Amino acid sequence: MRILVIGSGAREHALLVALAADPAVTELHAAPGNPGMVQATCHDTAVTDPAAVTTLARRLEVDLVVIGPEVPLVAGVGDALRAAGFPVFGPSAEAARIEGSKAFAKDVMATAGVRTARAEVVDSPADLDEALDRFGPTWVVKDDGLAAGKGVVVTPDRAAAHAHALACLDDGHPVLLESFLDGPEVSLFCLVDGETVVPLLPAQDHKRVGEGDRGPNTGGMGAYTPLPWLPEGVVEQIVSEVCEPVAREMVARGCGFSGLLYAGLAITSSGPEVVEFNCRFGDPETQAVLALLESPLGQVLHAVATGRLAELPPLVWREGAAVTVVLAAENYPGSPRRGDVIEGAEQPGVFHAGTARDVDGRLVSAGGRVLSVVGTGSDLAAARAEAYRILDGIELGGGHFRRDIGLAAEESRISIPG
Repeated sequence: MRILVIGSGAREHALLVALAADPAVTELHAAPGNPGMVQATCHDTAVTDPAAVTTLARRLEVDLVVIGPEVPLVAGVGDALRAAGFPVFGPSAEAARIEGSKAFAKDVMATAGVRTARAEVVDSPADLDEALDRFGPTWVVKDDGLAAGKGVVVTPDRAAAHAHALACLDDGHPVLLESFLDGPEVSLFCLVDGETVVPLLPAQDHKRVGEGDRGPNTGGMGAYTPLPWLPEGVVEQIVSEVCEPVAREMVARGCGFSGLLYAGLAITSSGPEVVEFNCRFGDPETQAVLALLESPLGQVLHAVATGRLAELPPLVWREGAAVTVVLAAENYPGSPRRGDVIEGAEQPGVFHAGTARDVDGRLVSAGGRVLSVVGTGSDLAAARAEAYRILDGIELGGGHFRRDIGLAAEESRISIPG
């Protein structure tokens, strides 16, 4: 099986590593890829251009296209590939609205009877102050569009909430105000093929840039799986009360979902409530989740893409835990510094994201989240120790990372309200 993976981040690097372990996979390609993706042949292609990606897939004669990021999905790359006869892992542009428009996602959930935060869309600065008065004392303000995980401000400071909302509106984007959900968050990835839903392992992301969950939101500074604090049966509850109803509702609307549905949830005192949906694998959770998957990933994704998910045997997982820690460039998440030389990134467990080669062929930083490091072990403590052991062998001038990824769970400091 020849597979083309669309994307250039650590998520796509992790997908390639897992796909390379599938004995049915004979050839791997990536577009545009990055210098760390030695498992694949990389192609410099405009991945948000449906015609360009389709031309590449034809030239390579691939058997499957796996679309990693949300932007090509929302741009309709999957639609163009399917129209050309290629199996695609990733939803149509219409179905990708579950991430591309938070207002659309709220409407789907309301119709499907899925519990989520109370929300209100504001599309005019003139209505902003009155709307903010209906929320608080903790405000949740979201850009109603794609924001790579960074378009959300959660704050007890009304002025900060107002400023973020106004900035979104000034950019021409409506904003979504939401009630604050008090409870630990869970990321649950589900393979979805129409009305068939198969969950992967639950994970928890760390969005804030600083230790102790301080500082601004980022695209994600680390993640771990599984979740020792999550009560037995909660994953099944999320699937039956959240993911399956949403999948059925999207089929009823004529935009059935095919690919990876990411449910971000808060586990509140009254049960799981949806924070957001994404239409693709999340980053950095994917790196940890795939590290524990034993089932052949290429065959699994191909089954989803060809409408055969229901025929697959149950997924098989390794025992133990996995932890992802992100090494970020200086000044991330503001204006990250680029061009700093990286040493030690050739170790196993290192996934490239914001990397490039300079004119001398040296590996250098080329983005905000530069590398993801994954450690595995018999339990969370062992996996954390392994991730930080690898990180301590990497050098990046001005680079920074959190030392507390998964620590609260390891020390049993996470609890569900009520």
